[in-house]
Amino acid sequence: MLDPVDPRRTRPSAIGVEGAGSPRLVVALTLALLLALLLAVSGCGSGAGSQPANPLAGARLWVDPRSTAAQQADAWRARVGPAADAAVEAVTSQPVATWLAGQTDDPFDEAVRVTQSAEVEAALPVLVAYHRPGRDCGSYSAGGSADADAYLAWVGRLAAGIGDRPALVVLEPDAVAQALSGTCGSPADAAGVYALLGRAVDVLAERPGTRVYLDAGHAGWVGDLDALADALRASGVGRADGFSLNVANFQTTDASVAYGERLSALLDDAQFVVDVSRNGRGAPAATEGVDAWCNPPGAALGENPRTGPDRALAVALLWVKEPGASDGSCRPGEPPAGEFWPEQAQRLVDQRP
Repeated sequence: MLDPVDPRRTRPSAIGVEGAGSPRLVVALTLALLLALLLAVSGCGSGAGSQPANPLAGARLWVDPRSTAAQQADAWRARVGPAADAAVEAVTSQPVATWLAGQTDDPFDEAVRVTQSAEVEAALPVLVAYHRPGRDCGSYSAGGSADADAYLAWVGRLAAGIGDRPALVVLEPDAVAQALSGTCGSPADAAGVYALLGRAVDVLAERPGTRVYLDAGHAGWVGDLDALADALRASGVGRADGFSLNVANFQTTDASVAYGERLSALLDDAQFVVDVSRNGRGAPAATEGVDAWCNPPGAALGENPRTGPDRALAVALLWVKEPGASDGSCRPGEPPAGEFWPEQAQRLVDQRP
């Protein structure tokens, strides 16, 4: 990327050869000034130097030794043998988000465990808050809090468990996009979802070490970015640290970043994180009458998680969805949503580009 040129410093080398009034010199000066202006305009907002500072630059992402995959690794090795080692290592050696999705009524203890363990290692943990009322519109990941008051109490316990320790929280995957698209009810219902998410943002953002990224769906979902930006604003994205994209989905990294940059431009350069856990081959097509997002056989492991450069809109590429965790019992024999599925983990590794 070329740096903008200051027109005041643009001087044609022919100035000592021809007089200042020479038509050729006037043309040269005019062309030089036009070129400088074009470079300045094209450089604005696109060069690395024009990006906002990345608050995550240089952070080491935390690897949970008690992740679901790690807990099942020994049992899988005993059943499959040494052939399982490659897939296990590919998943368990990388930092993967810890999902707080109502496994227990109170997320406090798990939030303490994760953030204290990460702090000891001077690493940044990634947590997913996934417990809103009416979660997943009653589909495979149905559940969540009983009502708004119960949800805010739950979020309060999550925030208390994090305390003042560093943490990155991805807030309520799919919630905004589902509400905006009308998947879960009327426009009035959507307004209630946005208001509740905004209150959750405020509770989490009170913690000095917590960075909150409000989920915005994925690049293949909402085409009306103006409407999505409005929905995110109503949901408190301006009080969060940014938004997240592609959680548990398969859009390519390039497509996700390009989509995120267009959305960011509507949100005062809001920064974002991208889930790259299973996007190694991009978004697969639907098969056997099952939606493409649900345990697609053609999916592959994506690139390893990492934080972005010192200045960036896309501040981190993360494994938010644990590779090998089921999307739901979409086909006969497939486990419930969130359950680790060793055979799927193996497939994701085998099909990695």
